Amino acid sequence: MTRKTLILAIALAVLIVGGAVAAWQLSPKPGAPQGQALVGGDFQLVNQDGKPVDQSVLNGKWSVVFFGFTYCPDICPTTLQSLEMAVDRLGPKAKDLQVVFISVDPERDTPQLLKTYLANDAFPKGVIGLTGTPEQVAAAARAYRVFYEKSGEGPGYTVNHSTASYLMDRKGRFNRVLAYGLGPDETAHQISEAMRGG
Repeated sequence: MTRKTLILAIALAVLIVGGAVAAWQLSPKPGAPQGQALVGGDFQLVNQDGKPVDQSVLNGKWSVVFFGFTYCPDICPTTLQSLEMAVDRLGPKAKDLQVVFISVDPERDTPQLLKTYLANDAFPKGVIGLTGTPEQVAAAARAYRVFYEKSGEGPGYTVNHSTASYLMDRKGRFNRVLAYGLGPDETAHQISEAMRGG
């Protein structure tokens, strides 16, 4: 075997092993339905009333889960306003939907601050606001494959974060991504379509 052939064989072996490891890491969790995306899962947080909640808060209703923060200057209020308009377009189906806002800024977003922020008339009625310790928030973000990172120093810092929302079914299972900027009409259409199928 020549040196060049040996190097190619080693490179091929590394690729095969690397591919197998990646496939194992991305494979569904034990007991997960076939083809289900790895979005969502266990979390331990507190709601805007300071009461501990876990992923069971998603059971029984369709849920739009969105990660953001109360000091967000544009993406978060825009998303929540768009969701309010989408909920309005759902008509009677709206009673089967809840919006869950999970803070990625646990340093500032106390339950009381979340409660005040989410009471805005332009946001969906009854939004469930969740926060927790930095470790709890990080665990929830990992479960939903959400990116976030603090940017800047001092009290005026901001938080860069993923902008998509996630539609979860009545059993808390991932159904689809609702992209940022989708608009209320298309958002309502996507939710209605999902409800019809499930």
